[in-house]
Amino acid sequence: MKRRTFLTWIGVGGLASSLPVAWVACSPNNSSDISSSETIDSEGGPIVSARDVDTGPREDGFTLIGTVAELDDQGSLTNKTLDVAVIRDPADNGTVIAVNSRCTHQGCRVNWDGGAKLFTCPCHGSRFNPDGSVANGPAAVPLGSFEAKIEEDSVLVKVS
Repeated sequence: MKRRTFLTWIGVGGLASSLPVAWVACSPNNSSDISSSETIDSEGGPIVSARDVDTGPREDGFTLIGTVAELDDQGSLTNKTLDVAVIRDPADNGTVIAVNSRCTHQGCRVNWDGGAKLFTCPCHGSRFNPDGSVANGPAAVPLGSFEAKIEEDSVLVKVS
């Protein structure tokens, strides 16, 4: 057997032996407890429940973003799938405010600064009031707002 043929077969064998690993790594997670699992946000943000991403809108158009306990514990809730950030209204603690979580300057995700009571953009320093209006730029356009409510222990947002 020629050396070139031998090395080709070694390469094919190595590739074939890695296929089962790739198959398992790329398969979806089918665990039955995914609705209660929690993961740390890859951008270093707060912990977000997997059920928040998987839950679609209800018949009335509202989508579950999280629980009131999560909102109170974290200070804000963010759903990256819907690009929504939810906070308690600083003027009325019994209500919630939902805004688009993407800065209108260049699309970075804004974070809620509870101490300053402002949404802040980590990329270029834009700051937004709780209602989404611009506190200071470079952003010139306010964050979009959404209808939001608390229903029992759930925080719900109507995106459409």
